[in-house]
Amino acid sequence: MPDGLVALPGVYQPQADTRLLAAALAHEDLGFHTEILEIGTGTGALALHAASRGARVTAVDVSWPAVATARLNAWRHRLPLRVLHGDFEARTAGRRFDVVFSNPPYVPAPHNRLPSHGPERAWDAGLDGRAVIDRICADAPALLRPGGILLMVHSGMCGAEKTLDRLAGAGLAAEVTATASVPWGPVLRSRRSWLEQQGLAAEAQEREELVVIRAQRP
Repeated sequence: MPDGLVALPGVYQPQADTRLLAAALAHEDLGFHTEILEIGTGTGALALHAASRGARVTAVDVSWPAVATARLNAWRHRLPLRVLHGDFEARTAGRRFDVVFSNPPYVPAPHNRLPSHGPERAWDAGLDGRAVIDRICADAPALLRPGGILLMVHSGMCGAEKTLDRLAGAGLAAEVTATASVPWGPVLRSRRSWLEQQGLAAEAQEREELVVIRAQRP
């Protein structure tokens, strides 16, 4: 990933999940004719990584601070990056891509309504953490060209098997290609009691499993 990224206040900065997805992306064959979509770009770290390899990248985010941050980082690194504000489905209607990747919001929250502002937009994803994941699974066939690839990282707490089943149901061949165990961050620690009550975490659990899922359209 590019060095020296800046982030406006409230923008999700690259962490373990970003690095895990970057490693998965490094295994994909990207070139000057590869068209890519990133859903939820944050600082633009992954989008710029792809752009540095010559791909034509469109990045979408619902957060204006994230959009401004990604545009600023693209300018600072002198890389071509199209950054759009809004919902990914609305902003990409009618377009198809060779690769779609995302580090979506996936943290289970005690409320089902997604936040409309603030840094929580980068991680809160409904009671089971799947509010955005399920949308990406459902929309993937329409976003991908034949043979196109989806790469998505999320917590094992959300259920990797559910994601694989949804993608298979949408006609994609999907598998878990990478995992990592990372310490709980402050958000999970602040919700420990609730997560344990919901059966989403074991008592005294201190680490979270991250998974990268790769799916391909026939």
